[in-house]
Amino acid sequence: MCGICGRYNFNDPSPINREELKKMNDLIVHRGPDAEGYYVSDNIGLAMRRLSIIDLAGGHQPMTNEDNSIWVVLNGEIYNFQSLREGLLSRGHKFKTKSDTEVIVHLYEEKGINFVKELRGMFAIALWDSNKKRFILTRDRIGKKPLFYSLNDNFIAFASELRSILSVPGISKEVDLTAIDAYLSLQYIPSPLSIFKSIRKLKPASMLVFENGKSEISEYWDLPLKEEKLDYLSIEETKERLYSELFEATKIRMISDVPLGAFLSGGVDSSVIVALMSKISSKPVKTFSIGFKEDKFSELKYAKEVADMYSTDHTEFIVEAEMIDILPKIVWHYCEPYADPSALPSYYVSRETRREVTVALNGDGGDECFGGYLRYIAMRLAGYMDLMPNIVKKSALMAANMMPDKNAPFGIAWRGKKFLQVTLSGSFSSTYLSTIAFFRTKEKNELLSDEFKNAVGKDLNYAEGYIAGVLKNVGGQDQINKFMYADLHSYLPECLMTKMDIASMANSLEARSPFLDHKVMEFAFRLPGNLKLRGLNKTKWILKETFKDMLPKTICARGKQGFGIPMGQWFRGALKDYWFSICLSEKALNRGYFKKEVLFKIWDEHQKGKRDHGYHMWALLMLELWHNAYLDDFKL
Repeated sequence: MCGICGRYNFNDPSPINREELKKMNDLIVHRGPDAEGYYVSDNIGLAMRRLSIIDLAGGHQPMTNEDNSIWVVLNGEIYNFQSLREGLLSRGHKFKTKSDTEVIVHLYEEKGINFVKELRGMFAIALWDSNKKRFILTRDRIGKKPLFYSLNDNFIAFASELRSILSVPGISKEVDLTAIDAYLSLQYIPSPLSIFKSIRKLKPASMLVFENGKSEISEYWDLPLKEEKLDYLSIEETKERLYSELFEATKIRMISDVPLGAFLSGGVDSSVIVALMSKISSKPVKTFSIGFKEDKFSELKYAKEVADMYSTDHTEFIVEAEMIDILPKIVWHYCEPYADPSALPSYYVSRETRREVTVALNGDGGDECFGGYLRYIAMRLAGYMDLMPNIVKKSALMAANMMPDKNAPFGIAWRGKKFLQVTLSGSFSSTYLSTIAFFRTKEKNELLSDEFKNAVGKDLNYAEGYIAGVLKNVGGQDQINKFMYADLHSYLPECLMTKMDIASMANSLEARSPFLDHKVMEFAFRLPGNLKLRGLNKTKWILKETFKDMLPKTICARGKQGFGIPMGQWFRGALKDYWFSICLSEKALNRGYFKKEVLFKIWDEHQKGKRDHGYHMWALLMLELWHNAYLDDFKL
């Protein structure tokens, strides 16, 4: 696991400035505190910071082939590198190390740009072919590892984190207001956008090739949309296949030359991973859990049940409102606005885990692969409600909009209102967006100033077109698989993978996700939706059926809780003054993004309990903290 960065001056005769390259690399030292490496030759420079996991003595990067014509830097892990290495050795390739990075060099020699299709793992890769003057950037299938780049008429610069590129002379810091518009809707900025116009994110499962004076971006993988569903398998056969796929995905992620453990949330997904790890490991698994004083937000008692069942070496940690002081540091690490509130507990559980291990497995992806979210139930009910006459639907929606909006996300009134708004919202893409939006389109447009809207212009409400684009290829899939496809191409890679990468790497911890092995994902997607959501209330049915005998009964019986924080309570209590001092400061109000009277309305309604604006307030807080960290004096 590493951080990577570099620069290629394709239309600039000046050689790479090694000091500038080192400055880029130093800014990501937390991603790889164990070593640094450089390759500089005329107009190309590659650099990396290393967190040593495999081949501790010999796996230094950048890595090259026998004649030094191909150079590679890798951020990530290639889990099938051993079998790939054996095949390459049998075909005459010569290896200098036992690391996974060197496999990439020799695969490229054989396969050219198709080498990436052979890789099973999480990765961001930069490759330089000096003979062909070909420069390649590529990213893993589900976007577990980030990759930013800036391309102009003279050079391309890239890095694992945005701030490294900002250090390059000549890179503009002009804010992309379309990205802020998208952020308010989605809670994240989706690729290819970044917060700065001059910098883009390479999309997951994509490759950028720069050759002969031009760049081309192509996608090399997608979920199996055209393959037949596995509905011909019996339930027992399906369970056997699922167990086998996930067991193998977990086993290969336990390959490590350094101490290894697991996040244990108390939900089904992480519990399944810990159960499998306990079967594979010859000694107790180290597990780490995080919770809150507020009982309805804390899952510690459920995590403890699993820890006791498998006699794990278990550690617990409590997050309290006072720990919000870490937010400016977290914002600095994210480099751009990011509003998933679970970033806070994720940072803390990563920090505590890193005290004892260097690698941690987790349950990320279980919900998206096997239908774990409550919104999937809402989507199924929406299908039934489509049969209602339009006049009835309109009346029901009017009634929903008049309902109170309190106690997010656990209040009965709040859940009832959101359910009706979701199921009656309209098209499939708009329904999906309504299930994940922090600010719904109408709310956002009421908040934004006329100056902001005019500056964004035709790209206003970017999130609507973004989600519609994600869903354009899913015709022929059943409703649940359509919804999961959207999650696996938007919310999961752009939000959840960003969170886990930043939370873990800020603490020099490697996080691995067996559910997101592409073979597991492909198998899961080919299962019919009714095996994932059974009836109207049995989420992740086939996953729970497969592993129910390996888990405490309470784990499979309980509903989805999520990994949130008690924002609504905190913003009326311990963090009330903090939010006011940041978001309603003169500096924040004068940025020109928002209508001041709407900001004060949000504050007033939340304090009086008229409406729970916790999610809105969190998004606004994180946006302002980002400005304080990166563009303190900015205003429209």
